[in-house]
Amino acid sequence: MVTIMRDFPSCFGENGVQVADSSSSSSSSAAKAAQNLVTCVYQCRLQGRSCLITVTWTKNLMGQGLSVVIDDLANNCLCKVDIKPWLFSKRKGSKNLEVDSGKIDICWDLSNARFGVGPEPVEGYYLAVAFEQEMVLLLGDLKKEAIKKIDTSAHLNSNAVFIAKREHIVGKKFYGAKAQFCDKGRMHDVVIECDTVDLMDPCLVIRIDSKTVMQVKRLKWKFRGNHTILVDGLPVEVFWDVHNWLFGNALGNAVFMFQTCLSAEKLWANQSVIDPSALTWSYSQKFRDHQAHGLGFSLILYAWKHE
Repeated sequence: MVTIMRDFPSCFGENGVQVADSSSSSSSSAAKAAQNLVTCVYQCRLQGRSCLITVTWTKNLMGQGLSVVIDDLANNCLCKVDIKPWLFSKRKGSKNLEVDSGKIDICWDLSNARFGVGPEPVEGYYLAVAFEQEMVLLLGDLKKEAIKKIDTSAHLNSNAVFIAKREHIVGKKFYGAKAQFCDKGRMHDVVIECDTVDLMDPCLVIRIDSKTVMQVKRLKWKFRGNHTILVDGLPVEVFWDVHNWLFGNALGNAVFMFQTCLSAEKLWANQSVIDPSALTWSYSQKFRDHQAHGLGFSLILYAWKHE
């Protein structure tokens, strides 16, 4: 049974996106800009201690951009590297950073990378993070090239675990994304269907691999809520907030969160803060603690209407 969560925030957004101008051209521009940002979080081990590596892929008129942030579970930033789009013309390079406990190497090569509709590369690339020549995170299919660049004898695969992803998607009635609900799990097609134009009683439908897994009727009464579905035999808690679609301005976005944490509802209920940015993506300590203990994967989708 679908339940409405009393403390569910009106917007998951990092700071919430509110734009006064509601013209169709502005709506299109805002949606397009938002779509060109994908953030992925990996839990890794750095000299025996857990850390989080946040990789953000961006794309704009200046080109591809990349940001890598490494911090510990106490939210202390160990290092941060920003590869700005206007400096990204080489599409390959490396950074060597000294931290208190040793040297961190970050290497990337996107010279022959191929991209889908978003800013995240799909093949023909590598991004590697090493600590004292030990591989910590290795992304992409050019693993041997990355090993040679870092000059390490470590095996091709790192011990990093993919724990969270944030992505912006754009549509009119259908909103699609690719998702793995567990680390190294099967890739699934996620489709969100919701027609809010000239409908007195809109309905929300979510499909996984073309199979309907959730349907919410009387959406104007249930514009925020949560429901549990099964994917690959695992319980996945789905949270949704479509308030902006139904009652907000033309530039508002709906937010969906897929959480493979069995105690997800307790996590949200126990949060004492109401600020959406603190609740969802700025890594409040409770959220970070749950992720650090391996309780699941989080996928946050920001769905923008393109009129």
